[in-house]
Amino acid sequence: MKPAWIIAKRELGSFFDSLVAYIMLVAFLGFSGFFTWLFGGDIFFVKEASLQVFFGVAFWTLFFFIPAITMRQIAEERKTGTIEMLLTKSVNYRQLVLGKWIACFLLVVIALVFTLPYYITVASIGNIDHGATVSGYLGLLLMSAVYVSIGIFASSLTSNQIVAFLLALMIGILFHFIFGILASSTSGWLSEIFNSLSLSNHFESISRGVLDSKDLIYFISISLLGIFMSEYMISKKK
Repeated sequence: MKPAWIIAKRELGSFFDSLVAYIMLVAFLGFSGFFTWLFGGDIFFVKEASLQVFFGVAFWTLFFFIPAITMRQIAEERKTGTIEMLLTKSVNYRQLVLGKWIACFLLVVIALVFTLPYYITVASIGNIDHGATVSGYLGLLLMSAVYVSIGIFASSLTSNQIVAFLLALMIGILFHFIFGILASSTSGWLSEIFNSLSLSNHFESISRGVLDSKDLIYFISISLLGIFMSEYMISKKK
């Protein structure tokens, strides 16, 4: 795991050496803050101490922002030819993918840490449900883990960052919308299958404070699948 951590630190450092991390953090906090506190879902309109409005906003914001930070991870390495250099330095495919995944996931964690003042503010003006709040943050983290895996997998398919971004969005839409739509438009065992594949369904369950093992297994399984598929695509294209 040491090579993976070395790659993760390098990638995380490159985010902050450039403007990528700062733009992502400012944009995420700006969008989530604006739509949580000022426009549309104004948190004060719900008349209860809850961060459900924020979780709903962050759910959509991360859907677009995560592909933006993952699109260059493998695609850029492949385009510049540095992926071959990395793989000749005692780094295997899995360590490379894990390092990239950890770096992107940690950037999302940092972004969510900066939203803790939202929690402190709401808790100071009302009797907030701490359990539901923790579950909401856990749901965002698990969802982000899935999207990071999807984004890195999309990046492993091409050397073009824009194509990787669009592919990540398309795959995300499949889990975000399509499976849910198919679940509601079918019945019986087929509906149950589509419902179990819907990311939105599992996220909503956790964000309401309901911790079910099937939801945790879903997020972990899809994340691992994305990592393994990325590893496979890199080894195949090499």
